[in-house]
Amino acid sequence: MNVLYTKDTQAIFWNNNQSAIQRMFDYDYVIGREKPSVACIVSPTATDKFDKFFYGPDEIMVPLFRNTAEAKKRFPKADVLLNFASFRTAYDVTIEALELGGFSSIMITAEGIPERLARKMNAIAKSKNVTIIGPATVGAIVPGAFKIANVGGIIENIINSKLHRAGSCGLVTRSGGLFNELSNIISINADGIAEGVAIGGDRFVGSVFIENMLRMESNPQVKYLVLLGEVGGTEEYKVIEAVKNGQITKPVIGWCIGTIAQHFSTGVQFGHAGASANADRETAIAKNKAMAEAGIHVPTSFNDLPKVIKDVYLSLNISPVVEPKLKEMPKSQKKKNFVCTISDDRGDEATYAGFPISSLATPETGKGIGDVISLLWFKKQYPKWATDFIETVIKTVADHGPAVSGAHNAKVTARAGKSVVESLVTGLLTIGPRFGGAIDDAAKYFKYGFDNNLSPKEFLEYMKKQGIPIPGIGHRIKSLKNPDKRVEGLKKFASKYFPQTPLLKYALEIEQLTTSKKENLILNVDGTIGILMVDMWRALGYGEEEINEFIASGTLNAFFIAGRTIGFIGHVLDEKRLQMPMYRHPFDDIIYDVQMADEI
Repeated sequence: MNVLYTKDTQAIFWNNNQSAIQRMFDYDYVIGREKPSVACIVSPTATDKFDKFFYGPDEIMVPLFRNTAEAKKRFPKADVLLNFASFRTAYDVTIEALELGGFSSIMITAEGIPERLARKMNAIAKSKNVTIIGPATVGAIVPGAFKIANVGGIIENIINSKLHRAGSCGLVTRSGGLFNELSNIISINADGIAEGVAIGGDRFVGSVFIENMLRMESNPQVKYLVLLGEVGGTEEYKVIEAVKNGQITKPVIGWCIGTIAQHFSTGVQFGHAGASANADRETAIAKNKAMAEAGIHVPTSFNDLPKVIKDVYLSLNISPVVEPKLKEMPKSQKKKNFVCTISDDRGDEATYAGFPISSLATPETGKGIGDVISLLWFKKQYPKWATDFIETVIKTVADHGPAVSGAHNAKVTARAGKSVVESLVTGLLTIGPRFGGAIDDAAKYFKYGFDNNLSPKEFLEYMKKQGIPIPGIGHRIKSLKNPDKRVEGLKKFASKYFPQTPLLKYALEIEQLTTSKKENLILNVDGTIGILMVDMWRALGYGEEEINEFIASGTLNAFFIAGRTIGFIGHVLDEKRLQMPMYRHPFDDIIYDVQMADEI
């Protein structure tokens, strides 16, 4: 890998540092990235599913996850981890990411990770060929492609320092604070940087000078290198040796800050943990002298560094950079009140989860209502066996006669002269725990028993302790001798088309126990639908948490609502077609027990 990042690089951002993330998105927009550089955010205390950020004039949704494993599973191609955890957590977060795999680089902002842990962390990263930037760093940048968090400052500073497009310098420094200053110096005296890394100020950092400079040596965009070292440590000597033995052939400009230490009688600790000389060769003066002797371009002082950069740059006769056209940041940005992730009506043709309606609606497309539901409810393209099952469920629950509460309400309302929609709503409002709600609860409780390895007998004991009848078990009329043909049809379909039905098998084992007590304690249509929906989602690859969320949010009941809506409308239209009069309940169907009120 001869370049740290590209314009396609995406990161997982650990800790919801909103200002730093927003700066990344501002940079992305200005340089014209096709996709945002932050794929998602890990926020262990998050209760929301996403956070909103501006991307130019518009807002975008960035998914939030509670841990790195979930984030990586959802975004496997995001191969950079930006670790903004505190120093107490940063080590654990990094180790978890290394164990998960799939990351090419990890940046750690935390300062003060215990040295023993830092050395262990760095050794593991090297064994896995992962580039660690930090600890105690502001990060890195590949201009015109990808920048980490706050590197370069606000967007105006970035453009002034020419960090919006690639130059020809490879910059490596310990100091994050001086990184921006050096970028500006290089932009004034040359054409800017091609890649820049602040390796971090802690004593033991993940990737040292030589590793980053060797990568830049093999990057054709980099024409010369600038190294800013400091007092303390001996990492600069590895660069010196690489220049001497020909590993680094490109011109190197080097300077170690901290030369003022010679004027103090005792050792001086500068800002960084590693900025303290423990031997003569660790002093800034000794290292600057050694670099000069090796042929590295070393100024006489930091003040002369701009001139040396300019001289080296001009001596290389580098072709001028073609300035790219940048997008302008909008003067005002408006927060959106609503979010829609299932359909879009802004183009020539509205779409369902990205599919134009015309590609789904007409018979020749081969698509049915099950396909539309899979797109609008789940934002997925389900296979035919699954969409056929959805349609089977809709047809199965469409109506159950005029006597059930929902149909009765709809008919009574229609006879009161109300509209179709008003009559429909009164019917729908009866759907709940006692009417249709058994689908949700059947899925919930049978799944709980299955997931917790409860035997059928243990499951019955568990439900008895809950103090509620088993949802999805029992029918007023149907029994073993008089089976419900709707249930038989659903089981037959699942047996023929489902890859496997483990939860249905578990439920039928429980049914054997319940029917041994009473013949009508059979698995009813609500229970069968709820159980088979869980089997369907498992076969489609959904995780258990996602399925539990479907159940908790009422998704299963939604199938009953969608199907029964067809029947309710049928009853309403029937009442209107027959021009039925206002309904009044007969007196002889009411028990009147009205006593004289007591006087207080």
